[in-house]
Formats: sequence, structure tokens, C-alpha cells
Amino acid sequence: MMRAYKFLLRPTVRQERALREMLRDHCLLYNSALQERRDAWRHSSKTSVQYGQQSAQLKEIRTFDPERQGRWSFSSQQATLRRLNRAFAAFFRRVKSREKPGYPRFKGAGHFDTVEFPKDGDGCRWDSTPHDTQTRVRLQGIGHVRVHQHRTVRGRVKTISIKREGRRWYVLLACDEVPAEALPATGSVVGIDMGITHFLTTSNGDHAPNPRFLGAMTDRLADAQRALDAFPKRNRLRMKKHRAAARKVAKLHAKIRRQRVDHHYKVANALVRDHDVIAHEKLNTAGMTRAPKPKPDLEHDGAFLANGAAAKAGLNRSILDAGWGLFLGILANKAESAGRRVIPVDARNTSRTCPKCGHVPKGNRTTQANFTCASCGFLANADHVGALNVLNRAGLALCDAA
Repeated sequence: MMRAYKFLLRPTVRQERALREMLRDHCLLYNSALQERRDAWRHSSKTSVQYGQQSAQLKEIRTFDPERQGRWSFSSQQATLRRLNRAFAAFFRRVKSREKPGYPRFKGAGHFDTVEFPKDGDGCRWDSTPHDTQTRVRLQGIGHVRVHQHRTVRGRVKTISIKREGRRWYVLLACDEVPAEALPATGSVVGIDMGITHFLTTSNGDHAPNPRFLGAMTDRLADAQRALDAFPKRNRLRMKKHRAAARKVAKLHAKIRRQRVDHHYKVANALVRDHDVIAHEKLNTAGMTRAPKPKPDLEHDGAFLANGAAAKAGLNRSILDAGWGLFLGILANKAESAGRRVIPVDARNTSRTCPKCGHVPKGNRTTQANFTCASCGFLANADHVGALNVLNRAGLALCDAA
């Protein structure tokens, strides 16, 4: 199985300057390759430039600019060009399926934060000083950078990526052949229902609290955002105070993200440790958080009727703050590592179906928190009912598979 590891880098002042220059030059390469594709297509010949043609130009580019492009790993520059190629492949796929195309954009200096090295030993070397007690990663053009390795790396390191997050630098390792660490069987099967009032509710009736990290940071984030909005948005040369205001907003968002991920890992570990099989709803978070369509007023030209957009915006914010999609991905990875099984089931009517008699009217859900069956009078917490129905559908799926 594959696993990713993320460690904090401790670069020196000189190494940090070189890391910034590496990102700058890879960003320039990405934007130049994008400009070449745009110009070729705008020409009367409608020429389509492919990755192979741009990769073949790298040798000439490195020879022409040895002080900048020639400093860095050839393989990492190829990975940057493949990144652009994937962006165009996704663009054409969306065009073909008649979705919103989203043409690839030029990357600004603050929006190109990752450089990938496709192979350990080619332009980079993980644990480059094995004789030293301090772990280091060697990067071409930068040197041996100290790593804060807080856990053991298992398996074979395949790719290495360097990522900037605010003022911090991280190394990301993608490892293959990682041995699974199966946990002892518990004989327990559980269904979970994701929610807003409670982060999740199990079929056993247990609730995991929803910390609402974004809500807790709303006031500080609003103050920081107002300070940032006082500066002009389109300014090529930002002042020192402007950069500090932008860093403060980014720092608050990064803290919220770290708190959310930490909470997700703790809840996922608890579920995986206690249960052999975990069933959950197959959720389309993107569709659930889509803004409602405007309702034109047919009696007045140019006017619109109320469509509940304000209330929906608050619900969308709460769903995104909970991070259901991220949590379910973490749960699947943890379960695979521990030898557990995760079963996604159809989420339709899970909160309306009576687990006792199977009656499915809209009136069963009397309030957001309460469930009362209109047929048999079954009373329960609505989230608990949803978890029970998820567990029942998972049992049917296991029977069908058997």
C-alpha cells in the first residue's frame, strides 16, 4: 500500500532564499510553457503544443539560462511541465463533458508553492546523511536541508515534494510498499451519520462533537480580513504593511486547517480502533454546498424573488467548516492501513426512513433533531436514525456481495 508523510523543514537563511528562488524559477517555467501553448493555439495554424515538445526544449533552456533554470533538477522541471499538461487534460475533459471549462491560469508568485521530484535520488535524496542523528534531505541547487522527522518512514520513498505554506516549508514523501499494520479484530460493525450539530453520530447512539473551528475564529478572521481589504487588491509592488496583513489572514486560515485535520485524525483513529466495519453515507459535498439558483420575478423585469440564498450560505459554511469530504478520505486511508473495511452507501432518505417499519414520508423528520415515524410512532434522534439506516444498508450491501 502507499502512504504519504509530511515533515517540517528547518532551512538556514541561505537555504530558504534558495528555496524561494527554486519556486520562482519553476513558476516562470510553468507560465512560459502556458504562454507558448496559448500563442500556438491563437496562431492561424491552430497548433496544439504537447508535453513532449516542451520537455524536449528543456535542455536548450537550461543551456541558455544556467544561472537560473540550469541550477535545478531536470526531472523536477519535467514534473512542472507535466503539471501543466494535467491542467490542460482536465480542461479538455471538462469541455467534452460540457462542464464549466476553467482554462488553465498563469500562476502568481504567491500561488505556486510546490515543486515535485519524481524519483528519490534524481535531483533529491531523502535521508542524505544517514551517519548523522539529524535527518536531512538533499536538494539539487540547495544542499542538505534539516528535517524535523517526528515519526518513522516506512516503505520505499518514490517521490519527494517541497511545499511552502506561509512562512513554513515542508517535505512530502510518497512511499510505496508500506506494510499494513492490522489491528486485532473487535467483531464490531457501525454506521455513522455526518451532521452539523454533531460532527457525526454512530449507530450505537454516540455523538462526536463538532468543534466549529472556523466559527470560533470568525471575529479574529474578520478583523484581519478588514485590515487586508484596506489595501488595493491589484498592486504589483505590495508595501510591507500590505504583506504583513496578507500573512496574518493566511496564518489564521492555516491554523484553522491544522485544527480541523487534527480533529479528523483523532475521530478516525477512534472509529478504526473500535470497529471492524464502518459504513458511511456517500456524500456529494460539492453539490450540497452549491448556491441556489436565482428566481426571476416574472411580474417585474430585472427583479428577483427570495431564494433562501442567505440561509443556504450559512449552511454551506457550516458544512465546509466540518470538512466531511476530508474526514471520509482520512477514514478510508486509516481503515486500509489497519486492515478495516469502510463501506459507502446511498445517502438518499437515510434521515427519513423509519428503521423499525421502513416507512418513508417527509413528515417523519419533524425537526432538525427529532424523528417521529408517522406510521408506527417510533421516536429517536434524527442523526441516530440516519446512522441506523446507514448500518442497515451496509448490511444489505455485504449480503449482496456475499
